[in-house]
Amino acid sequence: MVMVTLSIALRAAKAFLSSLSPLFPLLILVPVALAPACAPARIRADDGPRVRVDGLPKTVNAAHRGGAMEVPENSMAGLLATYREHTSDVLDVDVRTLREGTLVAMHDRTLDRTTDHKGPVSALTPDEWSRVRIQPSPGLPGSWHPERPPTVAAVLDRFGGRTVLNIEVKDGRGLKRLAGMVRGRGLADSVYVQSNSLSLASRAHRMGLLTSVWRSVEQARTDRPEKWRRTVDMLSVDYRARDSDIRRAVASGVPRVWSHTILTPAARDRVLKLGCDGVLTDAPRRLARTEAH
Repeated sequence: MVMVTLSIALRAAKAFLSSLSPLFPLLILVPVALAPACAPARIRADDGPRVRVDGLPKTVNAAHRGGAMEVPENSMAGLLATYREHTSDVLDVDVRTLREGTLVAMHDRTLDRTTDHKGPVSALTPDEWSRVRIQPSPGLPGSWHPERPPTVAAVLDRFGGRTVLNIEVKDGRGLKRLAGMVRGRGLADSVYVQSNSLSLASRAHRMGLLTSVWRSVEQARTDRPEKWRRTVDMLSVDYRARDSDIRRAVASGVPRVWSHTILTPAARDRVLKLGCDGVLTDAPRRLARTEAH
């Protein structure tokens, strides 16, 4: 009796499934039809919406060379540490060009001061660069290990869209390549391209980049920055400049005026009182611990 009942149930189930078979293709296609044809791309979706210059806070704390008094300068480990601590709004990185044009993160003209190699950066091939190791200063807080200095492509790929970058071009021949890398990654609204050269800033502006210019104490004495307000997006003045020179920069019409290179809360407070809306600092952690007055 049990076997007969089971047989009847199996035949009924088979008949029911057969009646649904014409609908199987539709059941499979419905979810596909409801899915978007192309999901919208998001830069660094794991970290939320893309960060842009126009989203910076009213007063900016920028980590000069990643925060060179607290981490190995221009190193990936140092940049990552500063980024993850949330002690700065901007990561500042220096750029030099290898012999065949590759852009790399390095401040000095030579490797002598910060790495285990010697000689000019511009003489290296990419293969030779890959053998260079940053030698962290023993005076830095924390524990750091020798590491390969990054290329600019690696910096852009790691931090582009996650934070605002201020990339200082140390030699003009790398500008065109840098512009292509920034625009190609869709980062033209979140990367400042910096130089001490007004002519290079003008070229960068014509390439559709956000420009920043830094000025020394001597340059600030004779500058007329109101003449650059249409081509310079951020001006950084040496914090040792006279009060009157900093105030003139602030009143110039350049959208943002910062000061460099700040080491103490007192130096920061002075330039902010003079009207600056940001500082470049080697000690972002120290400044973040002390509220501005």
